[in-house]
Amino acid sequence: MTKEIRVRFAPSPTGHLHIGGARSALFNYLFARNQGGKFIIRIEDTDQQRNVESAEEKLMASMRWLGVEWDESVDVGGPHAPYRSMDRLDIYTKYIAQLLEEGKAYYCYCTPEELEKEREEMKARGDMPMYSGRCRNLTPEQREQFEKEGRKPSVRFRVQENKEYTVKDHVRGDVTFESNGIGDFVIARPDGIPTYNFAVTVDDYLMEITQVIRGEEHLSNTPRQLMIYEALGVEPPEFAHVALILNQDRQKMSKRDETVVQFVEQYRDLGYLPEALMNFLVLLGWSPEGEEEIFTKEQLIEKFSLTRVSKSPSVFDPEKLKWMNNHYIKQQPLERVVGLCLPHLQAAGLIAQEPTPEQLDWTSRLVALYQEQLAYGAEIVELTSIFYKNEIEYGEEARAVLAEEQVPVVLQAFYNEIEVLDHFNAEGIKQALKTVQKSTGHKGKALFMPVRVAATGELHGRDLNDTLALLGKDKVTQRLRAHIQ
Repeated sequence: MTKEIRVRFAPSPTGHLHIGGARSALFNYLFARNQGGKFIIRIEDTDQQRNVESAEEKLMASMRWLGVEWDESVDVGGPHAPYRSMDRLDIYTKYIAQLLEEGKAYYCYCTPEELEKEREEMKARGDMPMYSGRCRNLTPEQREQFEKEGRKPSVRFRVQENKEYTVKDHVRGDVTFESNGIGDFVIARPDGIPTYNFAVTVDDYLMEITQVIRGEEHLSNTPRQLMIYEALGVEPPEFAHVALILNQDRQKMSKRDETVVQFVEQYRDLGYLPEALMNFLVLLGWSPEGEEEIFTKEQLIEKFSLTRVSKSPSVFDPEKLKWMNNHYIKQQPLERVVGLCLPHLQAAGLIAQEPTPEQLDWTSRLVALYQEQLAYGAEIVELTSIFYKNEIEYGEEARAVLAEEQVPVVLQAFYNEIEVLDHFNAEGIKQALKTVQKSTGHKGKALFMPVRVAATGELHGRDLNDTLALLGKDKVTQRLRAHIQ
């Protein structure tokens, strides 16, 4: 009987959901759904000093927004609860005691100062720094002496010498490590809390995880985890280590890199669509067959496989994400796009926090005008600035247009037509321009460009009739008057 596929995403609650973590979560989720298996979220909170209050809730809220659904976790429970590491300390203690009893682990009484001194001496000799094993074979008397001195021991794993450990990796192929280059490593700190490598191994074993899909920065942890599986006498899961995401300079993306927005929550707040961000992130390291790049979640689930995950790093291209998000925005009902834009117009003080029905209607028409070119919600503020300015600054190119010979005649004629319009709407403006064309003999660019520039200060923009209608009669006539002698 085939084993049920079970994969997990195990973030530490140390901050917002990073795009690298989000991609790992997505790969696990899509793999589980493609295989008809289970996707588990487990919170790795053993690093108490780095944990951030409310980070767990924010991480999970970001994943929900992104469209990721899980089968077991801290919120929905499951057959392998609890799903938070610090709630599982009794479980880890039991397995640490087992390894101590079997001589596969031992108490280490070295102080941080002693360990640092040892590291510095190794570096000075040109050796690779690693634990020397000085507490490996302590006598009962030596241990007693350390206890009397008040030293609190950590627990170290006893690494076997001259042994090879091979990670059979779905992405990278076989990767072999020598045990001699690792050194006995800590599996429990002096306060009894296990280290990441120990907790994650025990949890993956007990939660029956079948595949561990994660970023390649975890590859160096894997031989230690294989040693722990071996010491516990259990079969390890399969592994897939996904290549890094690089910035546009092809450097490893740092969380301090300000050239790229790096957290899922920030994309949500900027007015990106979750399905666009999901589509984009999955393509960072996974390639479908064929040239198609736009996929629904259902299509991604159907097509995803580890065999098409690349060994090579992916470059995060913000412009590609904007293009993709724009593609999705163009397909959306207007109401949803207004929902992306409205908070940004309100935050900029351009629309009231509690707009009237008339203001909402005007805003919907404004967003509809720009929906085709909008890359993300926050962009609406800059795109539509001409509608909120009382005074327009005319640049050199705009002044050159307004200096053309026919402009006074065209603007005066257009002003005369719209001043008497009963209904200042797109259709009325269109008819007024047609009348001006007939009465002045000017048409095309010679007619439309001066009107646009005088009213907006811009040489190019959205549909002229709709733009003028949204600006309103008062603003348009006021701006025209400034250019009529």
